[in-house]
Amino acid sequence: MAAKTLPKGYEPADVESRWRAYWEENKTFTPDVDAEGQPYSIVIPPPNVTGQLHIGHALNLTLQDILCRYNRQQGRKVLWVPGMDHAGIATQNVVERKLATEGLKREDLGREKFIERVWEWKEEYGGKILNQIRRLGCSVDWTRERFTMDEGLSRAVREVFVQLYEEGLIYKGDYIVNWCPRCNTALADDEVDHSAEKGALHYITYKLEDGSGDITIATTRPETMLADTAIAVHPEDERFNHLIGKYAILPLVGRRLIIIGDKYVDREFGTGCLKVTPAHDMNDWELGRKHNLEVISILNEDGTLNEKAGEFAGMTCPDARKKIIGMLEEAGHLVRIDEHEHNVGHCYRCKTVIEPFVSTQWFVAVKSLAEEAAKAVEDGRTKIYPASWNKTYFHWLDNIRDWCISRQLWWGHRIPAWTCEECGELVVSRQDPTTCPKCGASRLVQDEDVLDTWFSSALWPFTTMGWPDKTRELEQFYPTSCLSTGFDILFFWVARMMMMGLHFLDKVPFNDVYIHALVRDGEGKKMSKSTGNVIDPLIMCDKYGTDSLRLTLAALAAMGRDVKLAEERIEGYRHFMNKMWNAARFAMMNLPEEVPAVDVRDASSVADRWILTRIEEVKDAVQEAIEGYRFNDAAQAIYNFTWREFCDWYLEMIKGDLNGEDEARKAMTQKVLHTVLSELLTLAHPIIPFITEEIYATLPGHEDADLASERYPERRPECRMAGVVEHMQLLQDVIVSVRNIRGELNIKPSLPLDVLVRTTDDATRDFLIDHQDLIVALARVQSVTAGTDVVAPKACASHVVSGNEVFVPLIGAVDFDVELARMDKELGKVDKVLSGIEKKLANTSFVENAPAEVVEGERAKAAELQEKKEKLARLQQRLRDAMA
Repeated sequence: MAAKTLPKGYEPADVESRWRAYWEENKTFTPDVDAEGQPYSIVIPPPNVTGQLHIGHALNLTLQDILCRYNRQQGRKVLWVPGMDHAGIATQNVVERKLATEGLKREDLGREKFIERVWEWKEEYGGKILNQIRRLGCSVDWTRERFTMDEGLSRAVREVFVQLYEEGLIYKGDYIVNWCPRCNTALADDEVDHSAEKGALHYITYKLEDGSGDITIATTRPETMLADTAIAVHPEDERFNHLIGKYAILPLVGRRLIIIGDKYVDREFGTGCLKVTPAHDMNDWELGRKHNLEVISILNEDGTLNEKAGEFAGMTCPDARKKIIGMLEEAGHLVRIDEHEHNVGHCYRCKTVIEPFVSTQWFVAVKSLAEEAAKAVEDGRTKIYPASWNKTYFHWLDNIRDWCISRQLWWGHRIPAWTCEECGELVVSRQDPTTCPKCGASRLVQDEDVLDTWFSSALWPFTTMGWPDKTRELEQFYPTSCLSTGFDILFFWVARMMMMGLHFLDKVPFNDVYIHALVRDGEGKKMSKSTGNVIDPLIMCDKYGTDSLRLTLAALAAMGRDVKLAEERIEGYRHFMNKMWNAARFAMMNLPEEVPAVDVRDASSVADRWILTRIEEVKDAVQEAIEGYRFNDAAQAIYNFTWREFCDWYLEMIKGDLNGEDEARKAMTQKVLHTVLSELLTLAHPIIPFITEEIYATLPGHEDADLASERYPERRPECRMAGVVEHMQLLQDVIVSVRNIRGELNIKPSLPLDVLVRTTDDATRDFLIDHQDLIVALARVQSVTAGTDVVAPKACASHVVSGNEVFVPLIGAVDFDVELARMDKELGKVDKVLSGIEKKLANTSFVENAPAEVVEGERAKAAELQEKKEKLARLQQRLRDAMA
């Protein structure tokens, strides 16, 4: 698969396309259902057929892929099911807009022809997102791709509907729903996006019928008063409870309104009196049912007023509101108008303001289903990560209302219900009926509505595995192991899958639910096209490589914390790819075609013993992190080990052994290098699959290997060598101390130095002397002297490391006067800039009026400069002490 050697530079595009094709052609990710191994399964949250990959998708897909690739490494048979959702409203809107360019409406085609056009669009343009998912390297089983309207899922949807209807859990009736005038369809409660908007509170007086006075109400929607059928007051409100049972007269209309008492009324809001409009307010609907009030609907489906609105018929709500306010004011009924901020509901698809609207709809009675879904989390059958989302989950289930599942669309699963035109019998059937079971007539008309898209999505975990048939996939892979999803569909989807899975299979649909965070921009702001701060994952893949994006997302995916993503972070992780690539090239230049057949457990050099110990610790860290959904900890463990330990230290320390004449030591180092690099690539593979595959397949002995099929590195507890990490830390500290002194005092890298170490004990002395070759090579010194009796030389710089004192003589290495003058000059520059910033921060006008991020930026600069100033002062004092 891979070339025999690695090119000089890493070019992601070619590597990624080759490995994607290889995995798919070889069905690498298609599990053998009958194979041994514990099952592990995930169903992909099905993206809309109209969808395009955004950064939130990229995060969630990356995390799911990490879980799937890691669990394959653990020897489990892993099934990750891909697929798409038919997205009723969104898809119908797309096709209707396309028809509009041809001067057509769906009504011009008729239902059947329109559906044909939607399927044509789906085949040609739909599903673009699946190829984008491929771009991310997702290890899904493409042989089991599903669509919520494919034949198998359609049969399952129909079976569920009929069963629930037969059980009395699906019913049809007139009810108030959220209505989108733009999409001309009902919406479920959780398909409504609420946002705070500035509006107005209108105070209107209604005369009492008996002439004894009037009563004033406050409303944000005066146009709905045309549909008022009562006024409500709190029964314990002494200001108004004496009016209960009396009547008021509705201004402009003249209708008698009963005054009722109900504890629902908020005595503190407005005047404490509430106009009741059962047809156009969700809470008023409940009051209307409770008090048996008349329901008057004044709206058409398109949001205009109907004939029951009298002279306002045909007007839009805003136009009617304006006219009504004028007429109320002229008639003396308008007391005042106050500014008022309130929550306004919008369609989650087209963002049109929704209208509470009474219509005939189909509903699922969810109370009993919701109780079971709550119990499953309470008793631990399903665990939610992070657990802080449990409260939100329970709150929604505790306050759930019956689910409106009918949609006034043509694209979707048509409701399997027919009405007999002869006798009115309602027939709900698994098969299309030909005659009425009651009267035998053949004139049956199917319900025009389709099911809510979320109805079929709620069945996704088990219908994708063949239910209602008893398949091997269902037997092996249900319940699924984990669901990774965003918090925004915790109610849309997660809770509903719990209800349906428990009801139809008596099992939870997933053992774990991982709620991933929201991806924000680098400053923590929500990404939006209007703001212009959106990061396109596909552009990032083209620019920096897919692995760079994946590693960035994983490294930032701390549980329960939003991801702050800036392009600079992705670019930074691209440098990591280069680092890993160059390390691999170095390894290959120093490895023979056949790796020496020696046992790494016999390694004797401190470098080999240390790196073998550390790779064992990293195995534990990565495993614990991924299994605990701490993806950021896994990514950081791999990043830190690769860059700071394997590349920066180990590869430098072994150059002497690789180039030396001790063949036995060289062979052992080659074996350790090959072993550790191979295992590091395996550990990193779930997060960065492409570069690790390419390098792994190029290493000696792996020419025909596919890393995606390799097992997690075996444990070698005998390689965890006591004290070796501490010994290596001492060596590193001594070397870093010398490097720091050289850098701080501007000593040329080529100038050889001497180093002396006053040790705390003889054992430390012996260790440093035994490994002075490493100190000489890595610290670029010419001699090392160590001992408990070492005396600090005159004019030296020093550092203390673990109680041991490191001394570097400075005579001949530093021109003290020149260096002190240089530091004085640098201090002057720092002081000047710092003074300017401090004056700016002392200016109250700047601090109060400048954007918060600008002020914080200036404070950060000031802190950085102050730290630099103090460091320079310390260095000057060190030089003066050395001169004394």
